[in-house]
Amino acid sequence: MRGRPLVAWNVLKAWLLLLGGCGALGAIAWPLGGYRLVSFLVFFGLLIAGAAYWYADRVALGMVRARELPLGEAPGVHATLGRLAGLAGVAKPRLYLLTDGHPRALVAGRGSRGSAIAVSQGLLAAATPAELEGVLAHELVHIRHRDVLVQTSVVVLAAALIETSRIGGWMERALLFVLAPIAAALVHLVLSPKREFDADRGAAMLCGSPHGLADALIRLEQASELVEFRANPATEPLYTFNPFAEEGLGALFVTHPSVGERVRRLRELDPDWREKLRAA
Repeated sequence: MRGRPLVAWNVLKAWLLLLGGCGALGAIAWPLGGYRLVSFLVFFGLLIAGAAYWYADRVALGMVRARELPLGEAPGVHATLGRLAGLAGVAKPRLYLLTDGHPRALVAGRGSRGSAIAVSQGLLAAATPAELEGVLAHELVHIRHRDVLVQTSVVVLAAALIETSRIGGWMERALLFVLAPIAAALVHLVLSPKREFDADRGAAMLCGSPHGLADALIRLEQASELVEFRANPATEPLYTFNPFAEEGLGALFVTHPSVGERVRRLRELDPDWREKLRAA
């Protein structure tokens, strides 16, 4: 699926997801409070669905404590992002900074307009220009395909389930064991790993080479093995690769293919790669 059919399908999935969440609220509420409670929760759910569509990027960026990165602080990154956005045929997204040393990047928003990319201080410090370009291009392809709309919507809903179950006493926290698998199933139901392969391929085309992104993925994976990353595991789909340890809750929410498989496919986009490797 390519081009407009892919974009239309991603928009439809996002709205089905949001409206399905409202229906689930009603189904849960019916045996507890009957028609009145169902009506209230469905109405409330529709308000949340609308907010999730229009403001999910801000909610997601708030969850990871990102701040907007002014042009004056990173003119080179802004220039690279603007150039790649032009090649991708999308408006230049807002640029945010994750103020920690764990190398990673993420995208959140709705589509060509109303999206944002966040990069961490660790990524800016560790990545080469080609690697950073590859990461930014990967996220821009998610925006072009409007994968970002589905990703952000499902992350906000799943994260809300997880965080709600962590509030309160032992009984509320016990809900984590019930709600976490439900939230994880929701994530996997609408997010196919194929979207990452498509974004990798598109990024290689934007950059003119697959190797910058391939090298970046290797660097990101190596960094994640050295430093444990702590955050709401439901945010996993937003990142360029999975920065979480694949155990406990983190294992439930993995939607990215393995880095090894992604790197292999990227390298094979260069028909001369094996010859270059032998020559080296």
